[in-house]
Amino acid sequence: MQHAFTNDLINESSPYLLQHAHNPVNWKPWGEEALNLAKKENKLVVISIGYAACHWCHVMEHESFEDPEVAKLMNDKYINIKVDREERPDVDQVYMSAVQLMTGSGGWPLNVITLPDGRPVWGGTYFPKGNWVDALNQISGLYEKQPDKLLEYAEKLEQGIKEVDLIEINTDEVVFEEEFISSAVDQWSKNFDHQKGGTKRVPKFMMPNNYQFLLRYAHQTQNKELLDFVKGTLTKISFGGVYDHVGGGFARYSTDGKWHVPHFEKMLYDNAQLVSLYADAYLVTKDPWFKDVVYETLEFVDRELTNEEGAFYSSLDADSTTESDELEEGAFYVWTKEEIKNLIGNDYDLFSAYYNINAYGLWEKGNYVLIRKDNDKEFVENQNIDQTKLSNKVKKWKQILLDARQKRSRPRLDDKTLTSWNALMLKGYLDAYRVFGEKKFLTAAEKNAEFIASKQLKKDYSLLHNYKNGKSTINGYLEDYALVINAFLELYQTTFDEKWLNTSKKLADYSTAHFLDKDKNIFYFTSDKDPKLIARTIEYADNVIPASNSVMAKNLFLLSHYFDNTNFRDISISMLHNLKPQIASYPSGYSNWLDLMLNYTFDFYEVVIVGKDAKEKLHEFNNLYVPNKLLAGSTFDSQSSLLKNRFVEDDTLFYVCVNNACKFPVNEAEKAHQLLH
Repeated sequence: MQHAFTNDLINESSPYLLQHAHNPVNWKPWGEEALNLAKKENKLVVISIGYAACHWCHVMEHESFEDPEVAKLMNDKYINIKVDREERPDVDQVYMSAVQLMTGSGGWPLNVITLPDGRPVWGGTYFPKGNWVDALNQISGLYEKQPDKLLEYAEKLEQGIKEVDLIEINTDEVVFEEEFISSAVDQWSKNFDHQKGGTKRVPKFMMPNNYQFLLRYAHQTQNKELLDFVKGTLTKISFGGVYDHVGGGFARYSTDGKWHVPHFEKMLYDNAQLVSLYADAYLVTKDPWFKDVVYETLEFVDRELTNEEGAFYSSLDADSTTESDELEEGAFYVWTKEEIKNLIGNDYDLFSAYYNINAYGLWEKGNYVLIRKDNDKEFVENQNIDQTKLSNKVKKWKQILLDARQKRSRPRLDDKTLTSWNALMLKGYLDAYRVFGEKKFLTAAEKNAEFIASKQLKKDYSLLHNYKNGKSTINGYLEDYALVINAFLELYQTTFDEKWLNTSKKLADYSTAHFLDKDKNIFYFTSDKDPKLIARTIEYADNVIPASNSVMAKNLFLLSHYFDNTNFRDISISMLHNLKPQIASYPSGYSNWLDLMLNYTFDFYEVVIVGKDAKEKLHEFNNLYVPNKLLAGSTFDSQSSLLKNRFVEDDTLFYVCVNNACKFPVNEAEKAHQLLH
């Protein structure tokens, strides 16, 4: 294909950057070369940040970056840098902080104008073409006539960015009490949407780590009202259009209050965490629909986001091409009434009642997003149909629509592999295996773990962040270390293979050596080996993915038990204690920290299974939801800290301990469960 324009992004591997490689804008990738050119030519810099599945990024590209006149203005007055936020979350964090300070909000695309040295002076998110051109002209004019004004503003803003992530040392006595958690949940619950699920806000994000914590807290405190809210929310989400009822898997968020119309992109990190969440929710509730959600989502991941090496791709775009050759959001996923009638035939009335092909399920332009209102028990009673007959019909309908959909133009795939997100998906497969015992889930998990260990892990136990076309690139961030350790610890607890436990320890040692601020016991997002940005950020608030610091604090808690390591324990406690003021003021933004706090406020069990049948007994033990425990085990005599002197020939025993105080060993999973109460 012949292109009128080609810029420096043509040499990149990121699908997002490659999408812009034929813009008339002279885009350059992030790096010293681009910034040095800006200094040499004394030009302001446009830094535009987005990701491949981002709908509004595509809109702004089409309106502004593909326009030769806009491109001429950008090329004449600016050095232009495109950044894939998923490849370079460190760059994204710095400039997102700047835009939030300037405007009070943020999002993508993120567009920032900086001085030649990279210090920001102006920014925002999506701009219509006219607004964008006006801003470019005004700021370049100001730089030519009154550069001192921009310089003064840049200095103030730089100071503000550096202060965003400041963590103060908490000088109060270290106390973790259930009353603190209870008060936080009470405050949080005022914002619960008991009718539609989730919280009282639009758009609605799934926030899996919020519900992991609330599920655990409801279970451990036997709070039926809270458990009903969590179960109701998970049901509403998975009945909604944010769940793909045809092909499995979840979109990124709902644009409305009833979880109906999604922002249609599908991200690996959402689906990974939601698999873990729905697996645990099944264990607590035994709701068969939650099991279906897990299985269908993993079928989607296997079918559309997994490569031959067992690595997972990043995302599917929100947009796809229509019959008129236009990119349109959601085109791959929505249906007209006529399409459904033609495909479903005589079952149309039943189908339309089940998936609401009516005013409730209508989106726009005559398109419907499938959404459920009733559970199967209610539906079969209302429709006077047998449950088995309905289940067979639903299965058949899904296959018919899936086959029809496969003939449509597909959403673009972001086929880069990110270490951190792969670790989340690895854990998702392990959680599904723990709950359902499906061997193929463990096989997929082990294959992915071997991929990370062989391709992304270096000999000095440093990690690489990105993988594409057989090439590993970009020095790892704290999120890579935290989430890989978390996943490898889960893999050890699933297989009792000490390789994964020992690798986790080595990764934690590397993290504390290269990321830890030893004065404040908090981890920087970037390694001390990375080139310096205008600020070295610290990620501590939980978001759609838990904060890398909260995950690391949990890891260190577990590793302190496995290796009797007081340094890890002290760092973990200090991290949690220093974050208490933030947790108290905004509980929903710190749910993973609250989850760690539960380890200190309730009994936390070390469950050790030793003997020739240890793996079989582990499966029996995992039939119950026990969130306040770690597992260790072996089929042979081991000298590791928790297993030493516990092997008995011709017997398999459970040791249940709290703070090194162990109860008398038992030889049955049921008896071990009884010791947990």
